[in-house]
Amino acid sequence: MPTLISENNGTMRIRPITILGGLMVVCVLSGQSQARAADTLTAADVVQKAVARGQQDQQGTIPDFTYRKLTVTDELDSTGKVKEHREKIYEVAYTDGHSHSTLLQVNGHAPSESDLKQQTENEVSMRQITGDTKAKGDNRENFLTADLAARFNFTLLGTTNLNGRTAYKVAFQPKSPQLPVRRMVDRLLNQISGTIWIDAQEFEVARAEVSLRSEVNLLGGIAGSLKMLTYSLVRTRVADGVWFSTLSNGDILGRKLLATTHIKTKSQSIHFQRVAMNGGDDLVVGGAAFAEK
Repeated sequence: MPTLISENNGTMRIRPITILGGLMVVCVLSGQSQARAADTLTAADVVQKAVARGQQDQQGTIPDFTYRKLTVTDELDSTGKVKEHREKIYEVAYTDGHSHSTLLQVNGHAPSESDLKQQTENEVSMRQITGDTKAKGDNRENFLTADLAARFNFTLLGTTNLNGRTAYKVAFQPKSPQLPVRRMVDRLLNQISGTIWIDAQEFEVARAEVSLRSEVNLLGGIAGSLKMLTYSLVRTRVADGVWFSTLSNGDILGRKLLATTHIKTKSQSIHFQRVAMNGGDDLVVGGAAFAEK
């Protein structure tokens, strides 16, 4: 049997092949130990770590960034043809865990007073829907909060490779019976389900797919209803421990008063720049406008 140490003419010699084999065994066992540790995490564990990570990000641990956000909104007629097309470009500043958007262009032109007024109204409406009355800016990058996680049941579907990194694949659906409706958004949350992918190392949400389970009435159905909704989101690691939403697609079918409304949206964020302490910008990552997945 091979031994670690052999004697030759009274001299002890260490066998390098044996040492190499021993190191390989140690590495394999170490990898198996890490895999077992990962396998012991439950869906609740993974989600809890993701929530904790989101809370940490909101406490100013993420450096300030600026980037460009491009959005396309198409309103379709009853035959599926585009009857209105709008493209917008925003400059987004991410500061102290909150995002602030400045509208730069609408359909290739500088925004009009009407466009700027509409943006303000949209921001106010969104805060009313979500119940967030703070004026610091929106927290769109805090995708999974403790309040949101408390509304769903989660199931761990396993792990997968996502852009070269291991991610947990987690399915979610609303808790039953439905939780109380305190904000308009709660009515929607009670009817959506989907899948999220959570990075296994940094526990950031890397991807999400959401769909509506059944129709949702707005203001008792008087103002309208939401009949169909699908939404997908991709978040990208732009630096160590720094993740941003970079691509989203939405398909919405509903009724506004008496008229049927069908809208498709697409959004992409590019040209991320870290704001340096001296006031300059340090380019981190860019991208082509509306590149394919």
